[in-house]
Amino acid sequence: MSKILKIRARQVFDSRGNPTIEAEVYSKNQSASAICPSGASTGTYEAFEKRDKNNKRYLGKSVFNAIDVINTKISKKLKGINIHDQIRIDTILINLDGTRQKTNLGANAILAVSMAAKKLSAKIKKTPLFKTFLVKNNFSLPYPLMNIINGGAHANNGLRIQEFMIRPDKAKNFSEAMRICFLVISSLRKLIKKKKLSTSVGDEGGFAPMIDSNEKALDLIVSAIKAAGFKNGKDVSICLDVAANELFKSKKYSIHSKKLVSVDQTINKYLKIINKYKIKSIEDPFAENDWTSWSNLMKSTKNVQIVGDDLYVTNLERLKKGFLNNSSNSILIKLNQIGTVSETLEVIKFAQIIGYKTIISHRSGDSEDTFIADLAVGTNSNQIKTGSLARSERVAKYNQLLRIEEQLGKKVKMNKIH
Repeated sequence: MSKILKIRARQVFDSRGNPTIEAEVYSKNQSASAICPSGASTGTYEAFEKRDKNNKRYLGKSVFNAIDVINTKISKKLKGINIHDQIRIDTILINLDGTRQKTNLGANAILAVSMAAKKLSAKIKKTPLFKTFLVKNNFSLPYPLMNIINGGAHANNGLRIQEFMIRPDKAKNFSEAMRICFLVISSLRKLIKKKKLSTSVGDEGGFAPMIDSNEKALDLIVSAIKAAGFKNGKDVSICLDVAANELFKSKKYSIHSKKLVSVDQTINKYLKIINKYKIKSIEDPFAENDWTSWSNLMKSTKNVQIVGDDLYVTNLERLKKGFLNNSSNSILIKLNQIGTVSETLEVIKFAQIIGYKTIISHRSGDSEDTFIADLAVGTNSNQIKTGSLARSERVAKYNQLLRIEEQLGKKVKMNKIH
């Protein structure tokens, strides 16, 4: 039996240049490390991120207190534990914290350790990480939900919607999916340049041109899909992340313009753009506690993927409530929203049992860590959302999926999305 000898943590930096935690777990002869990501538009019910708010040397963003927690409390508690018993490791971490949202130790401290332990277990077994989750054979690759235009909290332009994405629906394999996305992005870059707009990118690698309406962004994407030689809504589909929490005030929404309007007007506008632009997926169309509006949109749409992110925050209790409320048909999965690998897998299992599509997701403050690529394959998740074909912390996940595809051989197929 391989036992944990010690755990050490260090402060490193994420893709936005902010401090974050890297934890390294040691057994007798080997070690493995993992880096915790950090979000920008975060849900109220997410697990707590521990930062040193009084440390002005890092503008209150350092994580030295969380690192100290890992190096002392967590390392001491996990010493001698079987590295292959992930559920026990995570249960010890959860109980050691003892709070609902991990406000004591911090989910960033807990998750970095949980992920590193999982990696070390796979390393000792000499097994690819993706083979150590829920699926043991008949693996498939997820479709990329690729961010191509950034708005909202991820860019400083005038766009209300946070992410405009494409999904290469007709791709037969992951390599082909990446080629299709590459071609559409290349076309979009040319179109943006032609309009004399900036081709600089936002937090997640999508272009962040200074345009002020959602429809202008959607028109650009439709043109880019066509210029790349594909059919919108058939070969390539447009998908949105609205992040409506940021656009909600006094029971009204300012999603489609700066003007606050009623839920009914907001739904009517959604239906118009779904029809006009053949949109196949909408994430967080309403605020995290506006359960009625979610179910009203579900009743109004057909063949559209309605995705809960801030609504569920990878939390089993909230997912069960959403299922009973008919709030959505899909869930976004973010490890740091709940804080351990085991809890994340529990949510994915339940979501798949009730027929929800599962979409594994990065965060806007991410790193070179490719854990979520393996998680997507190892849980048979339908899609992965990990940014654009820009910024190496995003591309790292796609490259890992290409390696996994090569490892699985030519017969490996894409997952089902319909």
